Amino acid sequence: MDSSLPYGTSPSKPIEVSFPLPGGPQTSIHLQLTNNRTSLLLFLTTTTVESSTTVAPLGSFVYAMPNRTSPSNPFSTALYTQSATLDFTTRLAKVLARKAEKPVYVGNSISFASAGMGGTVEEEMEGFRRCVEVVMDVLDREKRVDE
Repeated sequence: MDSSLPYGTSPSKPIEVSFPLPGGPQTSIHLQLTNNRTSLLLFLTTTTVESSTTVAPLGSFVYAMPNRTSPSNPFSTALYTQSATLDFTTRLAKVLARKAEKPVYVGNSISFASAGMGGTVEEEMEGFRRCVEVVMDVLDREKRVDE
């Protein structure tokens, strides 16, 4: 079976990373990132020590792409919505599309309920920043290896 994709690209292996939720030492954010060279596919979820054996509910799934005429304002559309995760997922997809300069698919079922203060705006923003940092760090490391 041929393992190449159209246009001479080869399939990428997903990269899985886990890191603690800022302000929630008993909670981890797990992400799976696939860099298909022309687009990114990212899935995120959280687990706690207590919930490590339970399945997280499906969250939102959003597509975003760079806007060539206005780079600071990427386009996005929700492909699957859950109100609890839609805003975070949309913002994350747009930021990653802008920073990576390529289309991004983001599936997100992160829950901040187990964060230190129960999921305040500050905790969510810190988690958001950390997710962006980790994804961009993985992409930078991947780029250096390819060079």
